Amino acid sequence: MNRKVYQIQIGGLTRDLKLCKVDENLYIAGFIMFGDVELTKECAKSLLELAPDFDLLITAESKGIPLIYEMARQSGKPYLVARKNKKLYMDDPISVEVKSITTEFVQTLYLDKSDVALIGLSPKVLIVDDVISTGESIKMVEKLIKCAGGNVVGRMTVLAEGAARGRKDITFLAYLPLFDAQGKEQFEVQT
Repeated sequence: MNRKVYQIQIGGLTRDLKLCKVDENLYIAGFIMFGDVELTKECAKSLLELAPDFDLLITAESKGIPLIYEMARQSGKPYLVARKNKKLYMDDPISVEVKSITTEFVQTLYLDKSDVALIGLSPKVLIVDDVISTGESIKMVEKLIKCAGGNVVGRMTVLAEGAARGRKDITFLAYLPLFDAQGKEQFEVQT
């Protein structure tokens, strides 16, 4: 591969993203917000400016956690995290399965009974993630919300990867292309 990084601009900030091999013909640019406080704050601010009216934020564990925390801090609204493992403290959790492009195996997402109760008290739930590619993670979070009796008012992400840029049901700050084995951008759009 010729190209090792992809440079992206988000909210006036520039970052170099390492290209990571998914398979022989597909590479993705690794977008990691962990530890990048400046980027996390800027993305949260920019997403909140575009957000519909909401009562509660939710994300799937784990890469969206810094973003959703900062969005909650800036907006003063509560947030939940759909967990990837059932925890000992969870009473009567609900669960759904998910398979995304960045994980090797099918995963299960869980919400505790107290999380389900909070969703029931929050009529407008906003799903947030760092990157949406196939959309499987947000689809499963939405399924959890519906199982809990909630109403999804929007789906937001920092980056729409690959075909996700053509989706009309998500709001995003920037497009993130997919790459071939030579590091060339692949411009596929979902119809």
